[in-house]
Amino acid sequence: MKITNYFAVVTGCIVTMALGQPALAEIEEVNLRLAHVVNENDGFHAAATKFQELVAERSDGKITVEVFPNATLGDERTLLEGMQIGTIDMGVITNGPVSNFLEDIAVFEMPFLFPSAEKAYEVLDGPIGQELLDRLAEVNLKGLAYAERGFRNLTNSERAINTPADLEGLKVRVMENPVYIDTFRELGANAIPMAWTEALTAMQQGTIDGQENPVGVVHSFQLNETQTNMTMTRHTYAPAIIVMSLSVWNDLSEEAQDIVTQVAQEAAEYERQLNADLESKQLEELRASGMTVIDDADLSAFSKAVAPVYDKYGQRFGDYLPRIQDALK
Repeated sequence: MKITNYFAVVTGCIVTMALGQPALAEIEEVNLRLAHVVNENDGFHAAATKFQELVAERSDGKITVEVFPNATLGDERTLLEGMQIGTIDMGVITNGPVSNFLEDIAVFEMPFLFPSAEKAYEVLDGPIGQELLDRLAEVNLKGLAYAERGFRNLTNSERAINTPADLEGLKVRVMENPVYIDTFRELGANAIPMAWTEALTAMQQGTIDGQENPVGVVHSFQLNETQTNMTMTRHTYAPAIIVMSLSVWNDLSEEAQDIVTQVAQEAAEYERQLNADLESKQLEELRASGMTVIDDADLSAFSKAVAPVYDKYGQRFGDYLPRIQDALK
């Protein structure tokens, strides 16, 4: 009987270890501050709260997350700088500002590069995407997963845009990213780089005519109140990165790191699917509000107009651009 009980105890221990419960016991309690710059209706917030929910569940409450939306801790550059020095733990950050710290990651946002979201996911979740996430360690950041900002479209308050010629002279806000700046200059616009928080005020005051962002952003920020036209250019696919301070990451146990990495990917995929599910409904509501949505613009003309961007930047990304192009074939 004693022998039987002994084997029952041993077997129970093995099962418990397989389930990872002793590993959870080794995780120290930690609270992570996760920041982003958009509002609670945005996909970034959905990714943040899904991460918050899942990480607490998987760690048995040992890892908790406090979410700071609406740029309450600063704009995206400020958040990244805070992560570098460890004063901010983590964030959901648009890829464009991240490229100011690691230039090669801007390769994903070359204009008209990805034909579909599914093709983008294959590259981002594959070896190329992982390699660039890992390289964020070079700038004291830890890349965890790619959520998305999505395919970006052009809005403006002046006129319908059907061809690049229609953009001539329009003041268009773009992210503080040289690829975006040059893309819109080649299209004929007066590209004005500025932080998103400043852009919202500039649109309200009429100091800029337009901006470019995915449908979800146009909808969640009610840009239809100042922007009367949207052209479905889908000119750039923009990832967003769930990113952490490298010093904060290094302070986590291996077990906690495993949970954070797994949950970040799940939260990213959740946000991607949410964006896809919501886009048609959001477009319908924007049209109903009076916004003109143009979905038959001459995209071939737009694509040809940005050829000089490839000439200028193609070599700057080393072999990343040809590797992506090969992966897309």
